[in-house]
Amino acid sequence: MARTLGSYAKLTKPKISEIALHLFAERGYAAVSMRQIASKVGLQVGALYNYFPDKQTILSELLINHMENLLQTWHRQKLPEKSDKLLEFFVDFHIEYHLNRPEEVFIAYMELRNLNPDNFKKIEKLRNKYELILSKILSDGVRKNLFSCEETKIASLAIIGMLKEVNTWYKTDGRISVPEIKNIYQQIVLKAVT
Repeated sequence: MARTLGSYAKLTKPKISEIALHLFAERGYAAVSMRQIASKVGLQVGALYNYFPDKQTILSELLINHMENLLQTWHRQKLPEKSDKLLEFFVDFHIEYHLNRPEEVFIAYMELRNLNPDNFKKIEKLRNKYELILSKILSDGVRKNLFSCEETKIASLAIIGMLKEVNTWYKTDGRISVPEIKNIYQQIVLKAVT
């Protein structure tokens, strides 16, 4: 007996995204086919196209969802009342959020090159919003004489670039705990802007 059309749509589309995420992180976007994704999901390849018109759409949705979730999570945070603690809070937030999503973070940085120009612009816009959060923290800090960096935009890009690298080397069974990593990075970032 055939299932009712769309009866599992709410479960199938997220499952496709989850499996595509694992495959892209493990093998790379270019090495994964729609057929491989369909096979891992347990669908015929033709059925996959009912959910996503192409592999590019899967990738762009994964990257957009990652950035939108990052921004929404930040905006739900209870920020410190003292503005001199906001930069440290941002460092902690960034590290915590990203260490808990290694595959998302990996493809968010490594697979940007595989986005078509329109999808790249969408991601770039979201990334700019996140970078603007840090730029504002730095600008406000400069205005209040907490920081002394002249180029807050460049400083924010450098800080985010440094923070994202934690995912490339951190091991859960390593000698340094997450709280220790946060403390080390806080000190590095503070020294860079004071």
